[in-house]
Amino acid sequence: MKLLCAYLFLINVIGFVLMGADKRRAKTGRWRVPEASLFGTALLGGSVGSLLGMLAFRHKTRHASFVTGMPLILIAQLAAAWYLLFR
Repeated sequence: MKLLCAYLFLINVIGFVLMGADKRRAKTGRWRVPEASLFGTALLGGSVGSLLGMLAFRHKTRHASFVTGMPLILIAQLAAAWYLLFR
């Protein structure tokens, strides 16, 4: 259980940092973090960090795929956790 919590903490920090890095790179016209990497991090358990990064950095908030996709990933992950814990 401790390992799972450590993993989830780390992947969410990574999701948050990737959103901030992509926003910074977008402003300076540098190489961007691929959207597949942003979604992949969320799918691997970093959806909370990715959502918080979107809000904190006001990044990808006009992209429908992110505005709907990130919360849907979080809802699916919460539903899966609920199922696994309370079945």
